[in-house]
Amino acid sequence: MRLKSLGKYDTELFYRLNRLTAERQCRHVLWMSRTGDGYLYLIIGILLWAFEREHGELFLYTALMAYALELPVYLVLKNMVKRPRPCDLLSNMFVHITPSDKFSLPSGHTAAAWLMACIVGYFYPDFAVLAYSWALLIGMSRILLGVHYPSDVLAGMALGLTIASLSIWLLG
Repeated sequence: MRLKSLGKYDTELFYRLNRLTAERQCRHVLWMSRTGDGYLYLIIGILLWAFEREHGELFLYTALMAYALELPVYLVLKNMVKRPRPCDLLSNMFVHITPSDKFSLPSGHTAAAWLMACIVGYFYPDFAVLAYSWALLIGMSRILLGVHYPSDVLAGMALGLTIASLSIWLLG
């Protein structure tokens, strides 16, 4: 009974947030989501490794290890839970992109964004608020675009923060 209630609230919140994008092109939301595709993380890591002598190298190694740990855990969870995406299950919603796979839990974009935000926040505390705000917007964009429920985003956030913290503990 309790799990059904959580699912009901999750779906209701999804609809409320997703309706904010009704009949809009959502270019800014799509752009925000695309900053979480992964290329930006690699560019940031390489630039810090090349130009920032104090923490750049350790930052890069920590991020590489974190992503190497996060990706298999993400894939196992996604294929174990097999939760259908809202765009494949619900009606009367707005879908603005075609998802890369068919399952929604956890949100990989959100996991990667929170992982990076946590590592940035650890090594460069002056940029923590910016990094965490950006990660929050990545997660929100996935709901607004119609490909994730709020609980998928929360699961992605938890996964990213957990793996980042483990990697920082091991290498940082």
